[in-house]
Amino acid sequence: MSGGAAGSDDACLFCGIASGAPPAHVVLADDVAVAFLDARPVFKGHVLVIPREHVETLVDLPTEAVGPYFERVRAVARAVEDGLGAAGTFVAMNNRISQSVPHLHTHVVPRNRKDGLRGFFWPRVKYADEAEAESYATKIRKALDSTTAE
Repeated sequence: MSGGAAGSDDACLFCGIASGAPPAHVVLADDVAVAFLDARPVFKGHVLVIPREHVETLVDLPTEAVGPYFERVRAVARAVEDGLGAAGTFVAMNNRISQSVPHLHTHVVPRNRKDGLRGFFWPRVKYADEAEAESYATKIRKALDSTTAE
C-alpha cells in the first residue's frame, strides 16, 4: 500500500472510485463497501461491489469483515432484482485469475430467462450514454434505499 487514505492503494482504480475519483455510477457507499455500475457490463445494471479497504482477494479480507461485506452484496443483489425487474442475479468473483483489477470485487449481474448468458462466456454491452447508465444506477439506488429502510 502507498500514501492515500487508510487502507487504500493510490495505484488501484477501485480505491480511486471508493475515494470519489475517477467518477463512477455509485449505487451504494458506506464505511464497509462501495458498489457501482461496471463500466463494461455483461447486462445493463451489472454492479461491482468492493470493500472500501484495499484487499486483493477474498482470502485477504479480514474474517470480521466478511459478514458485513456480504450483507452489502446481498442488499445489492436484491436491489438489482427489485430496481430493474430482473428475474434473478448472477453473483460471482474472481481471485487473481481473470481479476481485471487487483481489488476484491463481486459482480452482481441482472439475469432473465433466455438472456443469452451461457456458462462463463460473458458478452459485454454498452450503455447508450452517461444518462442511460445513471438511470440504471438511480433505479438500483432507490431499491437499496427502500430495502435499508425496512
